[in-house]
Amino acid sequence: MKRCSTCNRTYTDPNLSFCIEDGTPLTPFDPPDETTVVNTGANRRNEPEYRPPAPYVPPGTQPRGRRVWLWVVGIAGAFILGIVAITIAALILAPRFTRSAQNQPPVTAATPRNSNQTQNSNSVAPPANSNSNSNVNINVPPPTDHDDVMADLRDLENDWMLANINDDKEALERILADDWVGPSADGSLQSKADYLRTNRPDTRIEKWDFDDLELNLIGDRATLSGKVKFDIADEDDRKFEFLDKFVWRDGRWQATGSEMRRRE
Repeated sequence: MKRCSTCNRTYTDPNLSFCIEDGTPLTPFDPPDETTVVNTGANRRNEPEYRPPAPYVPPGTQPRGRRVWLWVVGIAGAFILGIVAITIAALILAPRFTRSAQNQPPVTAATPRNSNQTQNSNSVAPPANSNSNSNVNINVPPPTDHDDVMADLRDLENDWMLANINDDKEALERILADDWVGPSADGSLQSKADYLRTNRPDTRIEKWDFDDLELNLIGDRATLSGKVKFDIADEDDRKFEFLDKFVWRDGRWQATGSEMRRRE
């Protein structure tokens, strides 16, 4: 057995070397003869309850607690640094994205063109239509530059003429506004649906030329007047005076009306 010299507690566990109460080193001693010791119930009640051995702490020292607050401060600091880094990156990159967006040209229906273009009905493919519906921003305001609008409408007139000659229903559907109204062959007014239904291809026309074009532009409305001459196979040239009306709608020019009379 072993005894604590400070608190006089005795221990029977041979593995214990220090007192579990005050840490004092235990000293071995010989227990009295069991034949002469009367083990009464009172002695058993005063005997301390056995406790498992605890780590030894030298006298005069205190165990250091875990510094959890250091971890908390470290994690919080890293989180704050991350937010600061993201904010700085956003402040640096945002002006660049803004300038890039401002430098992008506005999306319009107009495309480069040759204003003196002469169409031929026997061409392999029709010219690009500046009023195509694909990739058009319908919120684009109407153009205001007189020369640009003149070039747009001249190209649209050429596309219109070629669609008439080839009876291209899809192109005519795109060029004519839904509320288009114009004269028919007998002089009566016809709608867009009538125009598409009665139009027929005419392969006799070899080419045509526009002349004396005049543009009247007011806001989203435009009127183009002038003369057109047709070269027809095995026939004399035919000359007409025309007046076509247009409206800027859905981001492109669309025809709303037309008039034409033959010149002698």
